[in-house]
Amino acid sequence: HSARGTRKWLMGLLARLAEDDLLRVQLLRFIDVLPTLKSDTDLVEHMKAYFLDVELLFPESLKREIKHADQWPAPHIIAPIIRESAEWIGHRFIAGHEPAKAERALKRLIKQGRMASLDILGETVLSEREACAYQSQYLELIESLALKTKHLGPFHISIKASSLYSQMKPWATEESTEVIKQRLRPILMRVRECGGSITLDMEHYDTKHIILKVFREILMEREFRDWDGAGIALQAYLKDTEDDLTDLIQWAKDRGTAVWVRLVRGAYWDLETVVARREGWPLPVWEEKWQTDQNYERCLALLIKNYRHIHPAVATHNVRSLALAMALIKDAAIPSNQYEFQMLYGMADGLQAGLVEMGQPLRIYVPTGPIIPGMAYLVRRLLENSSNTSFLHQAMMPRVDDAELLAEPLPSEARNGEEKGLLVEPVHRFVKTSERQLFSDAIENVRGELGGFHPLMIGSQDLITEQRILSFNPARPSELVGEVSAATEKEADSAVAAANSALPAWRECGASERARLLRKAASLLRSRRDQFSAWEIFEVGKTWREADADVAEAIDYLHYYADQAERLDAGQRFDVFGETNAYLYQPRGVAIILPPWNFPLAIATGMLSAAIVCGNTAILKPSSQSPVTAALLVRLLHEVGVPEGVVNYLPAEGRTVGEYLVRHPKVNLIAFTGSRQVGIRIQQLATKCMAEQGHVKHVIAEMGGKNAIIVDEDADLDDAIAGIVASAFGYAGQKCSACSRVIALNGIYDELLPRLVQAAGSLPIGPPELPSTFLGPVISASAKKRIEQAISAGQERGLLLQSKEVPGSDDGFFIGPAIFSDVRPDDPIAQEEIFGPVLAFMKAENFDQALKIANCTPYALAGGVYSRNPHHLHQSASMFDVGNLYLNRAITGAVVGRNPFGGFRMSGVGHKAGGPDYLLQFVQAKTVTENTLRRGFAPE
Repeated sequence: HSARGTRKWLMGLLARLAEDDLLRVQLLRFIDVLPTLKSDTDLVEHMKAYFLDVELLFPESLKREIKHADQWPAPHIIAPIIRESAEWIGHRFIAGHEPAKAERALKRLIKQGRMASLDILGETVLSEREACAYQSQYLELIESLALKTKHLGPFHISIKASSLYSQMKPWATEESTEVIKQRLRPILMRVRECGGSITLDMEHYDTKHIILKVFREILMEREFRDWDGAGIALQAYLKDTEDDLTDLIQWAKDRGTAVWVRLVRGAYWDLETVVARREGWPLPVWEEKWQTDQNYERCLALLIKNYRHIHPAVATHNVRSLALAMALIKDAAIPSNQYEFQMLYGMADGLQAGLVEMGQPLRIYVPTGPIIPGMAYLVRRLLENSSNTSFLHQAMMPRVDDAELLAEPLPSEARNGEEKGLLVEPVHRFVKTSERQLFSDAIENVRGELGGFHPLMIGSQDLITEQRILSFNPARPSELVGEVSAATEKEADSAVAAANSALPAWRECGASERARLLRKAASLLRSRRDQFSAWEIFEVGKTWREADADVAEAIDYLHYYADQAERLDAGQRFDVFGETNAYLYQPRGVAIILPPWNFPLAIATGMLSAAIVCGNTAILKPSSQSPVTAALLVRLLHEVGVPEGVVNYLPAEGRTVGEYLVRHPKVNLIAFTGSRQVGIRIQQLATKCMAEQGHVKHVIAEMGGKNAIIVDEDADLDDAIAGIVASAFGYAGQKCSACSRVIALNGIYDELLPRLVQAAGSLPIGPPELPSTFLGPVISASAKKRIEQAISAGQERGLLLQSKEVPGSDDGFFIGPAIFSDVRPDDPIAQEEIFGPVLAFMKAENFDQALKIANCTPYALAGGVYSRNPHHLHQSASMFDVGNLYLNRAITGAVVGRNPFGGFRMSGVGHKAGGPDYLLQFVQAKTVTENTLRRGFAPE
């Protein structure tokens, strides 16, 4: 087929995307995965998996080959056409990777009377090595452009702050700002020395405040304060852009030298909307296009009014915006060197030519780079081009007249109501200064309360015993977090007696009253969430994000189980003529709650609230490594009005008092979360029925995991590496759902492993109270010793690839991430739960073998797959033997009600926490049948 024919077909296909949402999504996903598909057969298989009616995508001349795509030589005919088409689309929007191609594009633009701004694609960096490499690329680009100034004129580059620092996080604002300034400084210096200019691109909402901070601070430095060659992009689809612009104008006035502002609408609307709705955050973007258009015009007017301080760069393809800008610029009589229009390379060529013909200064944003790193950019451009609300689409429609193109943005028909789903307690986004400051203040306030004493709480009494449990900060072992009384068997008997005494009244108070108290507890906990987070930071070494998420999850459990208990209390009916049948639930009795230390509030709250909302009474025996957090939880429950004896606080030694409680004849239910060894021991003890017992005990045991993530050959490596790092090393790997095995397919193994090693080596390790810390301490000296022994044993077998040294680790129980390569599936590193930042890397020849390796442990808790092959994702859903399977996302961070959590085999028994049937474990079912027939008559 001729190039002209191929392009005509492609243009027709792009036009169809505006009319078919499903086709657009599938085609963009296919384009995204295309660069990873090395063989023709693989490419055709993916194409068929993505499109139900493949023939619709192709011209008539190829329909015969498509019908027989499985037969040779059809794949070798179809695949080259697909690659050629994708390359044609790519080169339409990307100038090219080779310097010669980029230079030709620049020369062509200059010949057409247009200026350019060059951007290096592939801005996703996952390690400091990659970040430094990007800095070097920009410096090399500057030197290359400087040598061509005579031919090309003064150069302009665009740069993304995230490409300069791999650990850029919204809560680590200060450190992110300093590192980015350090790496941006030599770039700015060289741009200025060479007579060029630069724009700092705006990215996702989470990092907007960091980018603005970097821009304002670095341009106030002595070397740059009098320089007018720097600019920043602002996105009109954000609701707070007008306020940001107002602040920036005042800052520019104070600075005394003008800067440039590139005003764009924004390219991440879908992402920002989905993330905010999923996390329960307020939408940062305008929901309707007309609102973004109105905001663009307000910001445009503000920009032009203040052009002496902020030079406007009007970046748009919107005909009305262009016309309005020209009118405002003319009225303001702005000199041509103090404003410009900007457009994207490969888009709206007719509009570009029209602006040049009218004598307007026009700069073209020119991405450079290879196709694979440029895919994210390419997909965004295609989304813009194919959206049926796009001005480009409207402008290409022959029936759209000038009046419609220039119409004032006004409210349109509202969107249909959307299903919100389960409401959850949102984690902090940490984008607002006030949010970060309040969290930091809570840490300092709690620091002043460390070292306090907490008695036992049994019935109506606070009891003090001679024995004590001391809780120390694992990041600073000499720092006492708190001291609690330790129970003996005597106090255990008292607690069981108090719980049994409170049971009748608590059972009879009704599910609605019990649920009301849980919701009241949730409200009080919400008001103290930062305080509780701070206690977790000190007691169990959680970082900012991990601690906040744990408290939010505890709030979710209180609300969720309150709702579920009310539904359960309604029971069910199975009536027939002459007979009623009520299916009811009643509490089991006294429950022993044995939570772990790694989620000291969330899991404790979940198990405890599930027990008491069903009418049981409870004895909470917390882990000896997190007794203070548990004491605060019980105090809170008492504060909201949970009656005396319903919840009893009984910290104690597990092997003696803990086992005594499990064996106690007056205990009906044991809820445990922890290790496999302890869980099995509890099962064994609970099965022994004592003479005075009178009932069979019920055990809920949630145990460990040896969780794997499979990385397919077509996986998005940026996403996969970020997900593995979060899953394996978040909270130092101390989660039962943590990833401890990676199974990479042969074709991607050698590319994935070194990038992952570099990413792990870039993780900040340190005290968890510092917002920049990613990896804090492990829980104790014994845990550290056990993990180090596992690492040493693996090292002796020659498997250790990397183990990051931890500076100053003598001050706390710190261990850097350890990665083992070429691990055999049966090696102890791949079979035994280590509960630390240790990751085993394994290779699979194909996807079937990867699933077999993933399933070859005794555990079945959590697992993940990174793949863009729909067939493999479907295969995983049925054959990956885990309780929680996560596709193309991290495998930790289950959300109550969305990702009910729990496994089987040696990972647990019973239903899943945070799920619709979890409360069934805390009740007993009862059927009440009544014969309603009397003397031949029965009520209807």
